[in-house]
Amino acid sequence: MADLSGSTILVVGATGGLGREIARQLSEAGATLVLSARDPAQIAALGLHGAVVAADLTDPASIRRLVQVAVTVTGQLDGIVVAAGVVAFGPAAELVPETVERLFAVNAVGPMLLLQAAHAALSASAAAGRSPTFVTLSGVVSESPTANLAAYSASKAALAAFGTAAGRELRRSGIRILDARPGHTDTALSTHPIDGTAPVLPRGLDPVAVCARIVRAILDGERDLPSTAFTAS
Repeated sequence: MADLSGSTILVVGATGGLGREIARQLSEAGATLVLSARDPAQIAALGLHGAVVAADLTDPASIRRLVQVAVTVTGQLDGIVVAAGVVAFGPAAELVPETVERLFAVNAVGPMLLLQAAHAALSASAAAGRSPTFVTLSGVVSESPTANLAAYSASKAALAAFGTAAGRELRRSGIRILDARPGHTDTALSTHPIDGTAPVLPRGLDPVAVCARIVRAILDGERDLPSTAFTAS
């Protein structure tokens, strides 16, 4: 497909560095957007055109409501981009249980429940011939778990494993799972961890280029974006 005209795409984590840029590029490609984050005022401040729905990925009821509202915007749901995530730094020996719980709730369990909640809507999109896509961003740590990011790496690896298995299950129904694993990207995520302090990080990938690669993969029907796919970003 040359563009996304006629499609409705939900972007979860639309206020994040990658989420808002992916949303902007999806809009430019013709998609009708549903934009979600915890704080609707922050979404509105982005100036992006689209319906705004507040949601909390740690709350299963909130996830179900998010999908229900997203479907009502145009009567269909043709894609979901999960750009929400949290990070924590520090040695594995010093992990705090609450930190581990939140990392997995936001980075892994939330997207799993979101796919489950959206299954019927995405199946309907596939039946109508609209090639629905569910996009996750597990990042390079799901390929190469990183010291002092052990719990974060584990949460993202869980997300990647889920996507691989679910993608195999859903292939025949026409729902495409696409996992993106870019390396460290210059966003503000590392500046507000839920625990620990970020080390001095090298210059990361250009977020605009990373997002362009992800959007191109959505357009081209790709099913996997390993870290090597972003080496030229």
